[in-house]
Amino acid sequence: MDNFLTILAFTANITLPIFIIVFLGWYLRRIQWISADFIQTGSKLVFNLALPALLFSKIVVTDLSQVLQGDQVIFALAATLAGFVLVWVQGRKWLAQPEVRGVFVQGAFRGNMGIIGLALCANLYGDEGLAVGSILLAFLTLQYNILSVYALTAPFYSTSNTTAGLPSGALRWVNVLKDIAKNPLILMILAALTVNLTSLPVPGIVLKSGEYFSNLTLPLALLCVGGSINLKALRRSSHPALWAAAHKLILLPTLMTLAAWLYGFEGIALGTLFAMFASPTATASFVMAKAMRGDGDLAANIIALTTVLSLFSVSAGIFILKVLNVA
Repeated sequence: MDNFLTILAFTANITLPIFIIVFLGWYLRRIQWISADFIQTGSKLVFNLALPALLFSKIVVTDLSQVLQGDQVIFALAATLAGFVLVWVQGRKWLAQPEVRGVFVQGAFRGNMGIIGLALCANLYGDEGLAVGSILLAFLTLQYNILSVYALTAPFYSTSNTTAGLPSGALRWVNVLKDIAKNPLILMILAALTVNLTSLPVPGIVLKSGEYFSNLTLPLALLCVGGSINLKALRRSSHPALWAAAHKLILLPTLMTLAAWLYGFEGIALGTLFAMFASPTATASFVMAKAMRGDGDLAANIIALTTVLSLFSVSAGIFILKVLNVA
C-alpha cells in the first residue's frame, strides 16, 4: 500500500504541475487577464526564441554519449510512421470527406512534443530527460511536418476535388520543405549538436541567458496552450474528434510504448518515448489544417479534447510504467 501511494504521489508530481499551468492559462483567458493577442505573441516568442534558446543551452552542456541513442531515434521514427499508416487506413475507411479525413489523421498522430512532451521529459528525468527529448524532437518534427502535409493534401488529390483551390502537389511540398529548413527549433538543435560535437567553447553569458529562458519557456508555453483551449468546443465534439482523441491518447501510445518495451527499451529511453508518444495533439495542427483547407473546427475540437483528457491518460501511463518499474 505504501509503495502504491508513493508511486501515485510521484505521478502527481510529474503531471499535475504541467496541467495546473495549462488550466491556469484557460482560467486567465476566461477572466480576460490574458487575451488572444497575448497568446499569439507569447506563442510566437516561445516558438521563435525562448524554446530554441532553451534547447540550445541544454544540449551544448550535455554529454551526448550518454543521451544520444541511435536505436531510440530510429525506433521513434518507425513507430510514428507505423502509427500514421494505421490512422490513415482507418481514416480512408471511415471518412469520405477529404477536409475531415486529413484533419482526423493529423490530430490522431501529431503530438505536442515541443511543449507538453518536453515538459514531461524534464519533470521525469531533469536536464538529462530534456536533452533526450530535444533530440527526439529534432527528428520527429521533420517527420511530423512531412506526414501532416501528406495527410492534409492527399485526400483532396484522390477525389474529384483535385483542383479545389489547392496548389499543385509539387508546389506544396516545396513550401513545406522551405518551412522545415527555416524551423527555428530544428536549426537551433542542429547548431547545438554541432557545437557540442566539435567542442566549441560557449561564452558563459550565453549559457546564463539560456538559463533565464529555461525558467521562462515552459511556463509561458503552457499558459498559451491553456489560453487556447475552448471548452465550448468540447460540447460540440464529433465522432471524428472523439476517435482521433482515442487514438492519440490511448491506442497509439499504448501500442508504441509496449512495442518499445518489448524491443528492450527501459528507464529514461522508455520514459521519454512514452512522454513524446502520449502528448496531446499539437496546437500547430490547427494552423496547418486551416492553411490547407482542412476542417478547422474539427482540428480545434481535437486539440481541446486531447489537451484536457491527456491529464488522465498521461498520468495513468506514467503510473503504470512506474508500477512495472520499467521507466
